[in-house]
Formats: sequence, structure tokens, C-alpha cells
Amino acid sequence: MTNDGWEQTLGTAPLLSIAAGAIAVLLLLIIRFKVHAFLALILVSLLTAAAAGIPTGLIVPTLTSAFGSTLASVALLVGLGAMLGRLVEVSGGAKVLADALVSRFGEKRAPFALGVASLLFGFPIFFDAGLVVMLPVVFAVGRRLGGSILLYGLPAAGAFSVMHVFVPPHPGPVAAAELFNANIGVVLLVALPIAVLTWYVTAYLFGLWAGRRIELPIPVILGEASAEAEANPPRFATVVSILLLPMVLIFFNTGLDTLSTAGTLSSEQAESTWYGLLTTIGQTPVALTVTLVVAIAALGARGGRGMAGAQEVMDKALAPVCAVILITGAGGMFGGVLRESGIGNALSVSLDGVGIPLILAGFVIAGVLRIAQGSATVALTTAAGLLTTGVAEAGFNEVQLAAMVISVAAGSVIASHVNDSGFWLISKFFQMDVKTTLKTWTVMETTIGVMAFALASGVFLVASAV
Repeated sequence: MTNDGWEQTLGTAPLLSIAAGAIAVLLLLIIRFKVHAFLALILVSLLTAAAAGIPTGLIVPTLTSAFGSTLASVALLVGLGAMLGRLVEVSGGAKVLADALVSRFGEKRAPFALGVASLLFGFPIFFDAGLVVMLPVVFAVGRRLGGSILLYGLPAAGAFSVMHVFVPPHPGPVAAAELFNANIGVVLLVALPIAVLTWYVTAYLFGLWAGRRIELPIPVILGEASAEAEANPPRFATVVSILLLPMVLIFFNTGLDTLSTAGTLSSEQAESTWYGLLTTIGQTPVALTVTLVVAIAALGARGGRGMAGAQEVMDKALAPVCAVILITGAGGMFGGVLRESGIGNALSVSLDGVGIPLILAGFVIAGVLRIAQGSATVALTTAAGLLTTGVAEAGFNEVQLAAMVISVAAGSVIASHVNDSGFWLISKFFQMDVKTTLKTWTVMETTIGVMAFALASGVFLVASAV
């Protein structure tokens, strides 16, 4: 582990002790002493960097680099998604969709309908972008039917989570498939039913259970529809088209990238102008920007607001999510300090070569790395990289390789907590305190990982016997 010439000299045990102590102090500051999460994350990140021996001249650059890299991926998506979400909400579009879902599926199955819609949206769209776009509909259904936000929010959030973690063309499973030399098509065929079944048990059923036991009000962070908008709502087809647009655009990127990785497209085609144009349009920030422009034209001026009114709606959308963006960035900063301090590397070295079956080793190594440094992508790719040689020498068939990919992905999703930027995204959008987020989101993510690993292990054993 190096950073501008600096090399970590502490051993595994001291580094693990520092990580455990840092997490304990952070939880104590936030839960016991009610310190604002943003300030607590900055303080603990500073103390952790110093305790881990990062030179004083590198501490602040390490913090700001990790903070900035997190914001680079989160701030644009949350900001654009919040503006889009508020336009859909304030124009009455979210209520239109909520009414349609409830009328077609019934009140009792509304959480299931939200989850299924999120599974479909989550196929090409990354977790955070998809969640922010879907939240206005989730909130609108919750306001119409009443009850806890967990009843509606966990099935939707869990759907985006399982699709992002397990199913190509999302980057984590694609990267693991490449490292294991697994067939992307086979990975997709194995991962999709595992993801759906895992979602049904660990997100939908758990969401129903948690929603009945923990009463949390429906958040108003994205605003509510005005009386004028409710009297003159947009057409159902218009709203659905706007919400489908980013999915279609993003699929240009993820779909073409998958085809290129699989060798379906030639190198000449992958270097062509049309390929570059479509993949650029399909980048999530660009796709959301295009969608926002379309939404402004289709929804922004409704209710007599005009363009000036649409601008005011979007201005009001950014203020409530500033705290979400900053706290999410600070969570990424804390995770970045844990990575840069060498904790993840120390764990990788200590766990490499442990005498357990490869499929279990992948789950355990990815899980420990996830708990230690927060990033599911880092945990997944690092664990897959460590096991590459062993997997290549084992001579697994295509189905076994797909099960290995899912096993590592399952380990990378467990125990989302305070060093994971996604933890803070859920906490702030659902307006939950840290303790409640740990009892709900962290538990759900852990059960997602455990169940998916169990299913992948079953597939692996069956494929071994064939």
C-alpha cells in the first residue's frame, strides 16, 4: 500500500483495531451524543487517518480525494434525480402513477408492485440513480395508502440493490465475470432468478414485516403535488415515458458495453463514432440530464407555472438534498480513509489462501472487505482478483463460474453501515436515524447477501454433480 511514496508499516492486527475503534467512536458520537453525521464523519476520518500513520501532509489530501471521488459519482446523480423527482411529484405525475399502481394491483399489493417496477427499472440503472428517480412514486403511494415508509421503501430499495449487485450489465458482476473468465450470458441467466427470489424474501417480505413494526412517516423531502396539479395531472403515458427514458438511454451504454465485452461487437464497431455517441448518451449523468430537459418541457410548466415556475421547483429540490449529498460524500470519505490506510489490503493478504472452499472463500473475503472499507465494488473486485488464480486452476464449468461470481457479489453487499455512502443515502432520503437504519437497511442488505450466497452455493453443488 503506497500513497505518494508513503508505505503502511502497521500490521493487520493494529489496523483492524483502528478500524473497529473508528466505527465504534463514530456510532457513539452520532447515536449517544447526537453529533451531526457530517461533522462526526469528518472528525473520525481525521482521527483514523492520524491513528493509521498516514503522514500529516497527506491526511487532508486523502480526505478530500475520497470525498471528491464519492461526490463525483453521487452529487450529479442525486442532484439531477432530485430535480427530476420533484418535477414528477409537484406536477402530479407521481400521484398519477401511484393511483395506477394501486388500482391495478390493489392496496394490499402496492409494495409488491413498487418492488417489481424497481426490479425492471434497476436492470440497466445504477442503484442510487434508480432509487432517486423512483422515490416520488414510492412517497406518493405511501401518502395515499398510509403506513410506514419502510413498507413501501424497502421493497423498492432492495430491488435496486439486488439488481445492481448481482445482475449484468452492472459493473460489479461484469468485472467479477471478466476476472473469473465466466460467460456473461450464463451469469445473467443464473443471477436473475437468484436476484428476484432473494428480493422477494429479503426485501419485499422483510419490508412488510419491518413496516408493520417500525412506524416512520412518509418523507416530504421531494415535495408534494399542488392542488392545481392534482386538478390537471399529466397523462399516465407521459409520466411513464419520462421515467422509462433514462432506463432506455442508460441501456445504450450498459448494453453496448456488455456486447463489446462479450465479443459480439468487433473492435472496429466499438471504436466507431456511433458507438461512442450512444455510450456517452447512456452515461448515467448524461441520461438523467436529457431526461430532466424532457421533463421540464413536458411537466415543468404545468399548472400555470411556466418556465420560471419550473425553475423555482428545481431550486427548491436542491436545498433538501444538500445534506444528503454532503453526508454521503463524508461517508465515502471515511471509507476512503479506511482503504488508503491499508486496512483493506491487510485483510486481503491475511485472508488469501485460507483453506476453505473457493465459493465460501469468495463470500467471506468480499464480506470482510465490505465491512472494513464500505465499498461493495472494491470488495467485489478485490476478492475476485485474489481468487482468480485458484478459480482458473479449479477447472470449473460455466455454471459453477457464474455461481462463483454471485457468491463474491453476495459477500460484497452484506453489512452496509456507516462507512458506506449508500447507507447514508438511504438514511437521509428515508429520514431515519442511524440506529433505525442499522436495524432495517443494514439487516436487509446482510440477509440479501446471505440468501444469495446460499442459493449460489446450491447452484454450484448441482452444477458440480452434473
